[in-house]
Amino acid sequence: MRIYLTHCSAKKNSSLKYSGKKVTPDKLYTATPIRRFMEQCEKKKVKWAIFSDLYSVWFPKIKHKWYEKPPDKVTEREFKKLLKYFERRLRDYDEIYFYHNPGRFPCLYKILLRETKLRNKITLFTHLRGIV
Repeated sequence: MRIYLTHCSAKKNSSLKYSGKKVTPDKLYTATPIRRFMEQCEKKKVKWAIFSDLYSVWFPKIKHKWYEKPPDKVTEREFKKLLKYFERRLRDYDEIYFYHNPGRFPCLYKILLRETKLRNKITLFTHLRGIV
């Protein structure tokens, strides 16, 4: 079983900020690379998720509130929790493809990918044509 993953971004739908409304990731994130990633995954009908600095692995049908949590503000304790949920939510996948921009790939994600027990299942890719 395969899943495609990318990380979150600071660009979010600002109309949701103070609404308290829970939404799916496609309604929250507005950054062009994430939008294109989600659209390509939907087009190809593949399983996908967003790695959130607050919620860890966020699947497309799950709803959460607007949040602001930059990767450089994640504490060591929070990181351990993110890592735990990352491994728990993705453990049943044989292949995990992580879409990223190497020039904009915060340290948090590099550390996550290095420290996870799932690292041997993860393949990094940089072009949307890698979604098949």
